[in-house]
Amino acid sequence: MLRRASAFLILGLWLMATSPITAQPTNRDPTRASAGNYVLEPGSSSLLIRIPLMGGLSRYAMRFNTLSGDFTYDPASWRNTEVEITVDPRSIVARDSAFSRAVLGYFEPDKYPVIRFRSTSLAADTEGRGQLTGDLTFHGVTRSVVLDVAFKGVGADPAGASERMAFSGTGRIRRSEFGVTAARLFADDQIDLVFDVEFVRK
Repeated sequence: MLRRASAFLILGLWLMATSPITAQPTNRDPTRASAGNYVLEPGSSSLLIRIPLMGGLSRYAMRFNTLSGDFTYDPASWRNTEVEITVDPRSIVARDSAFSRAVLGYFEPDKYPVIRFRSTSLAADTEGRGQLTGDLTFHGVTRSVVLDVAFKGVGADPAGASERMAFSGTGRIRRSEFGVTAARLFADDQIDLVFDVEFVRK
């Protein structure tokens, strides 16, 4: 019991230490954000993946540390915004370094050095909550995926006069659909995605 409690404590501290520090939003209306080009702020953004272990009793969490992305924003037609996000697969980290290396090997980063998402459509309510559809290229395979997203608001950049826009969301993919079939004996096929991202107007 003590060992299990210690494991949960370590996980909690790890997630706290790697959580982004975000600006407080001034409003949550997508039409009130300024037009312009927005670039992802890596220090205030995170992407976690959670892989259910066989039996489904627990999910092993890992984090990608290197993200980039951008979009051009027009508040008059914000649902037509097209965003592109890239992820460096080599930046994945887990609590167990050996497991990190094993997962990285499954991704074959020398052969497939970039994970990329390009949005194709957004269906959202007036507060920016909805579904973002796009093409995900992972392990050399491109497939359409749907992400549940929420606009968290727009606010002033603490480091200057620029605006920041923040979003959060979740998604789920099956790694076998992207040709990642190793470790089937102890890990489930599905991968849960959890992200919080901020973009700064340039």
